[in-house]
Amino acid sequence: MARTSADKPSKLTVKGREVRLRTIGVGILAVLAVWFIAANTASVSVKLWVSTVSLPLWLVLAVTLAVGLVIGVFVARRLAARKPR
Repeated sequence: MARTSADKPSKLTVKGREVRLRTIGVGILAVLAVWFIAANTASVSVKLWVSTVSLPLWLVLAVTLAVGLVIGVFVARRLAARKPR
């Protein structure tokens, strides 16, 4: 099946290099996430199953972001494997 121009990913030329718009979007979201984590430095209490611990909020946010990224990668790989070729 031939590809049409509608099937190609959107690209933008930046300083002579073609960059996918999705890459720019992911970069912006990553910068915003790092900024949000860096701005929240207070200490918070986190209740685990049995005990309660006091941790810096930036650490809780960073761990949550990392776990979300890992889950997203696993889901994306699984969906890509199920996709018919």
